[in-house]
Amino acid sequence: MTSGPPLVLTVAGSDSGGGAGIQADLKTMLALGVHGMSVLTAVTAQNSRGVQGVWELPVDAVRAQYRAVVDDIGVQAVKTGMLASAALVETVAELLADTGAPVVVDPVGVSKHGDSLLAEAALDSVRTRLLPRATVATPNLDEVAQLTGVHVVDEGDMRAAAEAVLSYGPRWALIKGGHLPAGGDAVDLLTDGSEEHWLRAPRHDNRHTHGTGCTLASAVASGLAKGLPVPEAVRGAKEYVTGAIAAGFALGEGIGPVDHGWRFRDRPVRP
Repeated sequence: MTSGPPLVLTVAGSDSGGGAGIQADLKTMLALGVHGMSVLTAVTAQNSRGVQGVWELPVDAVRAQYRAVVDDIGVQAVKTGMLASAALVETVAELLADTGAPVVVDPVGVSKHGDSLLAEAALDSVRTRLLPRATVATPNLDEVAQLTGVHVVDEGDMRAAAEAVLSYGPRWALIKGGHLPAGGDAVDLLTDGSEEHWLRAPRHDNRHTHGTGCTLASAVASGLAKGLPVPEAVRGAKEYVTGAIAAGFALGEGIGPVDHGWRFRDRPVRP
């Protein structure tokens, strides 16, 4: 085991536009002082306007990448993102079973632009194979509906959403309320079924929010790799992603990314 920074592994797809996926994960990890490593599950042709193509990697390639990193370097937290197919979900769940590190599962189903990133046939594998491996599951409201059938229309529905997600076996559920109707704070609910943490932050008027889910999950994993308790890791991640959203910038002709390096910019964070 290295004596350097904490080690975090992301298992996710590539975003050629650099705003989400593996690229966002590694930028977040660098910004938060951990060493990021990667297992690529799929390649996307993607830009600010959407996803133009997706190519899954073979199961053997995913397994080989994972074993190469974990067996030689080791890992102190794992984050999963886009897994694309039932075969990849089941392979990653199998690999996680004997890793012994905290796991943050971002059950990526749909891109920021509405493009599907998870086959319908893979949903049951996510529910029964992947979520039971999770230390923290971080679905947004669309993913909650996709996985559980619970539709959240206001803050009062978030507890039921969390209960539905927890029924599949993760230790903690972080229900992200960023897709609630505009107005008021951006509120998330973190719970393990017994204790609850309601996390609130100002809702910034900025359309450039590509990569928020990847960034938040990677920030949580970074905190866990540092040895923080789950609530503290999630609070720190919420603070980081709120600043990244506030500083999100235009890129291309569509939705730009959050700014992963916002803490290091000379310019002020936009209000």
